[in-house]
Amino acid sequence: MVVTCGNVPLESSFRRVPRCVYTSTSLHEYRAWGSKPANPKHRHFTWGLRSLDRHVVDFYISDFQSGLRALVKTGNGARVAPFVDDSVVIDIKPENKDMSPEFVRWLGKKNLSSDDRMMRLKEGYIKEGSTVSVMGIVQRNDNVLMIIPPPEPIATGFQWSKCIFPTSLEGIILRCEDTSNNDVIPV
Repeated sequence: MVVTCGNVPLESSFRRVPRCVYTSTSLHEYRAWGSKPANPKHRHFTWGLRSLDRHVVDFYISDFQSGLRALVKTGNGARVAPFVDDSVVIDIKPENKDMSPEFVRWLGKKNLSSDDRMMRLKEGYIKEGSTVSVMGIVQRNDNVLMIIPPPEPIATGFQWSKCIFPTSLEGIILRCEDTSNNDVIPV
């Protein structure tokens, strides 16, 4: 299914990609011996999460072959389980920090220090025109086809061959692997 934006599209935080329906930007720091932790549970010699911005809004999905269009209700506090590949991954070391003024500006906007730490910025997004898979409850309301979050968590099964252990996922499940840079024509 192809994504089209609703009334309030998003813009990604770092690359400023317009007309997105989902954005996620995370900053991780590597903690060497004697360096400061990124968060209270951050152990030595691991990457720790320092900052995370994740936003999602209602959007439409369309099937061009059948002409079917549905509203996906992911905004207004709805639970979402996103499985979106990171489109941007940037590793910053103290010696190459000055080579990325865009990264230093982004840190300043977020009021984050840019001291001598190894950092990794990851940004993922679903933009208009991306191909997505959506799992949720299909509902019709006043001739509008909608996909809403299920009332209970969805349990996954155990798959030994793929090392997948049983877990429960809450809300609408979004999956997007599309990272193409094609120009999009809104539907």
